[in-house]
Amino acid sequence: MQQESQFKTRLGLWVESERVQHILIALIIINAVTLGLETSSRAMETAGGFLKLIDRLLLAVFVSEILVKLYAFGGRFFRNPWNVFDFLVVGIALVPSSGPLTVLRVLRVLRLVSMVPRFRFVVESLLRAIPGILSIAGLLLILFYVAAVMATGLFGSSFPQWFGSMGESMYSLFQIMTLESWSMGIARPVMEVYPWAWAYFVPFILIATFTMLNLFIAIIVSTMQSMVEEQKDRETEEIGAVVHEEHLQLQHTIRELQEEIRALRETLSSRQ
Repeated sequence: MQQESQFKTRLGLWVESERVQHILIALIIINAVTLGLETSSRAMETAGGFLKLIDRLLLAVFVSEILVKLYAFGGRFFRNPWNVFDFLVVGIALVPSSGPLTVLRVLRVLRLVSMVPRFRFVVESLLRAIPGILSIAGLLLILFYVAAVMATGLFGSSFPQWFGSMGESMYSLFQIMTLESWSMGIARPVMEVYPWAWAYFVPFILIATFTMLNLFIAIIVSTMQSMVEEQKDRETEEIGAVVHEEHLQLQHTIRELQEEIRALRETLSSRQ
């Protein structure tokens, strides 16, 4: 039993070692290239069988990796959210190789997110920023609702294709917020009928585009900065704990040496 436990521990350390992780990252990149080539009819005519063979072999490697981790870690495997993510992505890749669901195989490329530490850091930052993002999204939704009601009442009769209903108004406002053809496509035609319409569009763009959207970026950047500071504090605490432990060990060693010297002196004095 103890030998099996030691074997599982060594196996877990091996599968999560830096060398194995680098090999898996390279295989994922190769798999991404082959999946992209499968979308080319010319590539499939030339080497379609070879590409499908590589895809099956790489999938077998990824499944084997998951099975090794399940054996090595047991129930602890599912305590790590990234392991669960890898398990789901590889599981989705096992869908039938024909039909529309075959495109889901490309999801295995998302494993790069869990394999590369920098990618994981960005995703974790986004997840931690979700409460703040939801708050800003709520404010933006209120702004859209108020602006859509106003736009429908002001411009709906003359421009029903853009502001004829709440849904059309909100979609048009979303287009304006993204600054996609907002001036020549919507604002200027409306201003030809309503010259004062600039007083509506300009404040909306200033608030929705240059203020609200930048708040999303500010929250994400602030979250990433706080995570970096937490990581530095954690590393500092770990270093302090190691230094403290070494200090205690050094004190213990000094006491042992002092006791040995005292015992040696007593032995010499008794012989004299």
